[in-house]
Amino acid sequence: MAHVPMHGFTTTALSHGARDAGYLDASVNLFPKGAFDLVKYHLITQRLALKDRVQFPEQKLGVGAKVRLLALQRLWANKSIIHRWQEALAVMAQPSNIPTSLAELARLSDEIWFLAGDTSVDTSWYTKRASLSAIYSSTEVFMTQDKSADFAETERFFDRRLQESRAVGGALANMGQWVNFTGHASMNVLRSKGVRI
Repeated sequence: MAHVPMHGFTTTALSHGARDAGYLDASVNLFPKGAFDLVKYHLITQRLALKDRVQFPEQKLGVGAKVRLLALQRLWANKSIIHRWQEALAVMAQPSNIPTSLAELARLSDEIWFLAGDTSVDTSWYTKRASLSAIYSSTEVFMTQDKSADFAETERFFDRRLQESRAVGGALANMGQWVNFTGHASMNVLRSKGVRI
């Protein structure tokens, strides 16, 4: 990864890394997907490093605040290579790499919710992870264009997406309650009219 800032997510960076480790340049043939193997290595190592990188403050934080801290820490892990991240996104978007890329995004979302202490076992388990995946990936793309000091605009963008997600989630919950109430009320009206239900 040391050569990615200069050479990008390329086989050239892989060759330089092999040389640094004392291997022949030809050893990059051990990576059949070339640049994608380098991208995947970055994704996996940064995801696994989250548990050691993030220490929560002593005061009690809610699960949502922990999710925010963990996701931002993962985004900040791209700072040194952000000028090359669009190349990585292009490599991940190649048709043969999409399934693995999406699976790794799902693992990242799951890891973040797990480390934050999420214990849900209902359908919200899926919606939380899907929402975080969408927010995280859109923020990652935004970050590639952010020129603000210390990526302050990226953090604000991320916070706005989280807030929007909460608002939509609240609206959907309210709609669900309304549908449930209306459905039960309709059933009761029909029953009062002698309809067997």
